[in-house]
Parts: sequence; C-alpha cells; structure tokens
Amino acid sequence: MTAEVKSEDTQIAEVVVPQQEEPTKVADETVVAVEAMKVAEKDEPRTVEVEEKKIEAGQEELSPSPAVEKSSSFREESTLLSDLREYEKKALIELKSKLEEAILGNNLFKKKEDHKDEKKEEEKPLEGGSEEKEIEKPAEEGEKSEKSAEEGEKSEKSAEEGKKSEKSAEEGEKSEKSAEEGKKSEKSAEEGEKSEKSDVVIEEKTIEFDKDISLWGVPLFPSKGSEGTDVILLKFLRAREFRVNEAFEMLKNTLQWRKEFKIDSILDEDLGADLSSVAYMNGVDREGHPICYNIYGVFGNSELYNKTFGTDEKRELFLRWRFQLMEKGIQKLEFKSGGVSSLLQINDLKNSPGLSKKELRVATKQAVGLLQDNYPEFVARNIFINVPFWYYAFNALLSPFLTQRTKSKFVFARPAKVTETLLKYIPAEEIPIQYGGLKRENDLEFSIEDGAISELIVKAGSTETIEIPAPEVGNTFLWDLTVLGWEVNYKEEFVPNDEGSYTIIIQKGNKMGSQEGPIRNSFRNNEPGKVVLSIENGTYKKKRVLYRYKTKKSSST
Repeated sequence: MTAEVKSEDTQIAEVVVPQQEEPTKVADETVVAVEAMKVAEKDEPRTVEVEEKKIEAGQEELSPSPAVEKSSSFREESTLLSDLREYEKKALIELKSKLEEAILGNNLFKKKEDHKDEKKEEEKPLEGGSEEKEIEKPAEEGEKSEKSAEEGEKSEKSAEEGKKSEKSAEEGEKSEKSAEEGKKSEKSAEEGEKSEKSDVVIEEKTIEFDKDISLWGVPLFPSKGSEGTDVILLKFLRAREFRVNEAFEMLKNTLQWRKEFKIDSILDEDLGADLSSVAYMNGVDREGHPICYNIYGVFGNSELYNKTFGTDEKRELFLRWRFQLMEKGIQKLEFKSGGVSSLLQINDLKNSPGLSKKELRVATKQAVGLLQDNYPEFVARNIFINVPFWYYAFNALLSPFLTQRTKSKFVFARPAKVTETLLKYIPAEEIPIQYGGLKRENDLEFSIEDGAISELIVKAGSTETIEIPAPEVGNTFLWDLTVLGWEVNYKEEFVPNDEGSYTIIIQKGNKMGSQEGPIRNSFRNNEPGKVVLSIENGTYKKKRVLYRYKTKKSSST
C-alpha cells in the first residue's frame, strides 16, 4: 500500500518531541521546537521559484492532513559544476578566491591569544627601558660632577699650554670613539633588519604549512585542484544562500571551532559505549546515503538519563559523543562530483521523555546549534517516526515558518505508517526488524548477495500464496516475510509431491495483528515437495507482502 506521509520539518536531527501523555505542556514545547526550526531556516536558500511555490501552496501547507503522496520529496542538489546556475558558479569561484587569499596570508584562523602575547612582549621592553634610564641618570650626574672637577683642574692649569694640547688630542680621540659607536649602531640596525627578515622567512614557512589545511580529509587550498574542495565549499554556500561573505565566515568559524575543540582527533577518543543505544549508524538508503538512527525513547530510563545529563560535565561529554558519531558518519561519505555527501536521519520519537525535561532540552538545543553551524547541508532528509497524535497541530503551527524546500526534506510518520514510510526511502533489507524491515543484527543467514526482496500484493478479500520449491531431499529452506499492517490470516505448510503423502503443518493458521513483526522460519524436507506460505486478507484494504527465501543444501547433496 502506498505510504501516506506528511513531508514537513527542517534540517535538524536532534528535535525531540514530547509524549502525548503530557498535553498540557505541548504549547510551551512547541514554542521551543519552533525556535529550533527558525535556526534551521537560516540555512535554507530562498529563490524566486521556491517562494512562488510556497505562495501557490497557500492554505494547503497549513492543512493537518497526513497524506502527502502528491508532494514531491526533496531532491539533493547536484555537486556537478555543469549543473550549477551561473550565479552559483560565480559564488563558488569568488569563495575559492577568498579562501586561497586567506590561506596565503595566514589569516584563516583567529589570533586573539597571539595578539595578547605580542602586547605582553611589547610592554616588557618598555618597562625595562625606563628602568635603564633611571639607572643611567645617576651615572650621568656622576659624569657631570667629574667633568666639573676636570674643568676646575683645567682652570688651575690654564697656564700650561702643553697640557691643553694633550686634552685637545684626547677630545679628538673621543670624537673618533663616537664615530665608531655610530658605526656600531648602524651595524646593530642592520642586524635588526636581518632579524626582521628572518621573521618573514618563518612566517612564509607557516603559510606554506597552512596550504595543507583540510576539512573532513578534503584539501581546502583551491590551487591543489581537489574535486572534493568544490563539494565542501558548496555546502557552506548553500547554507548561506550563496552569499559569499557569510559562507566564508561560516567556514572560518567551523575551522576555528574544530581547532579549539580538537574535533579532528575525536575519532580516536574513547567516549564509552553507554550511549550506543541512543544513536547509531546502520545501513544505507536507496540513494546510498548512510543512515543515522536517533532513538529518544531510551532516555525514559532514569538511570541512563541522569548518567547522561546529570551534570554539566556529563552534558559536555554527551555533546562530544554526538559530534564523534557525526564524524563517524561522515567517514562513510565520498566528497567528489556526483558522490554521496550527506546522511539520512531517522528520529524515533516513541516513548520520548520530550522537551519538558530541562537537561535534555538544554543539551538538545546545544547539539542543534553546533551541528547546524558546523555541519552544513550534511542531512539529505530527516524522517520522524512514531510521531504523537498532536503532530497535526504542531505541523500546522510550523508551516508558516518553513520554506517548501525545508519541508520537503522532512517526513513525519504516525506509528501505523512507520514501515510504509521508511520503505519509500530505504530498501526492506536495510530496515531493522523493529521498524518492519528484514534486517537483523549480526545476521548470519541472509546477506546482500542473497538477492533483493520480492513483493506480493494481496487484494481485499482474497488469498495469495508463496511457493518455495523443494525438489531435492535433505535441504533446509529458510525464509523471511512481513506484511505491512498485517491484520491477515497467515500459515505455513509443506506439501509433498507424492499425493499419497501427508501435508506437514509448519505453522498453523493464525490471525496476525497490526503489531506483528517480520517472520523468519525454516524447514528441512525429507521428500520432494514445496513449502507453501498462505496470506488471507479479510480486510477491505489491499496488503503489501515483502519476502525472501533461500535454500541451504545439505553436505550429502
């Protein structure tokens, strides 16, 4: 059955929705969520076409209806230069020019601490010079007294002309000494100039080192000609609506943040495994985007909640762990033209404690802001599943604040529509069994090489069967099967080829409720025949069946 999903929200992965058990707090929490959405809205480019579509949508955007079969889903922007518009190409060229100039001038990082050190160094010689002057003053006064004594001696010996001639000779020697001292001062000035030149050489070496600067393993120096450079820079440009100066400042701030928080070495840190159930990477979608699952219901455990958010230090550790997970996801991306350079986010709101929890709200807000500022355009699509019933009011409230492009990135799914929604973007073999897919943790039976998933439609009021041929004796037959929404009668049996043999019931017919998970079963035959899986649909809606099977031959055959 075709999924019915409302595609509306922003590009934030950490928005947490409260449980429906707290209706009195919905209004306050919605306001907080709206503010978070406004933050995301800053990163969404607005074009004339987008605004025209938004105007044409009109009241339809505010409708609480969950059906969005007609709405087009977000299409990730191309990283191919040939697909860019002229103003986008010009903006990219201009940003590359500014970036190269900043790297060559060694002006990419802030130097506040360096300036402070320079001021201190400049103040020290000034203080030292004043002390030397104070020390020299009494020495000069002593020299003056000596000179006056000498002048007294000169007056007493004025009659002796021979001695006067000797003094004039001494004065000539003094003038020669002063000339030599002038030469020495010139030499010292030349040495000072040499020292300044050496500083220039040192700076040139530093600039040469900065040419190797990179971001997520991609060289940023444009002259190196890496195709990944354009892909990274386009992310910052799109996050700032192709305003070059703002994109450049965003890039500089990101580099500074990564340097101060030592993000480049975060993958080597052991931040513990306690939060592995909170968020994790698992599988890829139909377009090859790595999938990140965020499970907020685990914070309903008070012990884990306090262990994660109990103190400021613990919240800081949580944030660092979340950045580490983001960096792990980025390791799976390929920054090249036409490559996959963003993630798919799945946000499970089932049993979430919600934004009513202050510590969770504060940590969420911090994570949202930092991820938004330092990982631009890294989320291709955000899917929210197990959304509470009041989502419709929430959706209507948010719609006026969001562009069509923003809303097209977001998908909401009620509990009954989780599997159908995920199947629109993720193949069944990549969807975990808890969400109705066929992917099991550490599965040793089925793999990607076993082939794609088959699909069967069971019309209303009809019965369909799946037959697994078993012509050889002694083999083991293994199968996976799930029915979207279930509410059908299901049974499994082995039917021998020999009409005189009895049919073997593998699983007797049962009424399968809507909450049933995927089925995995196996059977080993002792005679030729076939395994028959029967699905009887007694409802008024058609049912969608997904299944796969394989044969494990015995060693004797």
